[in-house]
Amino acid sequence: MTHHAVEVMLTRPAAPGELRRARCGVPLAASADRTRLMAVCSAGSPGGALHALRHRLGARLPIDVLTTHYPDRHGQVLLNVALDHAADQALRQAAAILGQSPQELLRRRVMAALDRDEQERTRRLEARLESLLADHPPAEVLVCVAGLLHSRRHHPARTAP
Repeated sequence: MTHHAVEVMLTRPAAPGELRRARCGVPLAASADRTRLMAVCSAGSPGGALHALRHRLGARLPIDVLTTHYPDRHGQVLLNVALDHAADQALRQAAAILGQSPQELLRRRVMAALDRDEQERTRRLEARLESLLADHPPAEVLVCVAGLLHSRRHHPARTAP
């Protein structure tokens, strides 16, 4: 059996009693706000680790999403999402209409959402850079960015926003 690092994202902060009960069956590390947990689970595969943790913790914690903490050999991070009945039915119907499995349709939708998010972040960054370039010559902006990156590289504690 291999050990797999799994991140557990909760729908709300876990109450101290919920965390205590969950820790009886699974060693967990909680974030300061108790909305994200980390666990190491023994399983034959990353998917098996997600399934096992969902089974062990599902009744004890308000789990939103389980995800492998490290990408697999294909560079993919696996997600384990429990949908309510209505969402599951809607996904199955849409997948049937498109001739896809529900998992494939969900994967495509998540990837599309991530792509849209990345494009939006890039658009915002470009807009900020355009604004800077309106007031400063390109060389000045580059020197400033290089200085910031150098400072963050040598003083990591200063990287917090």
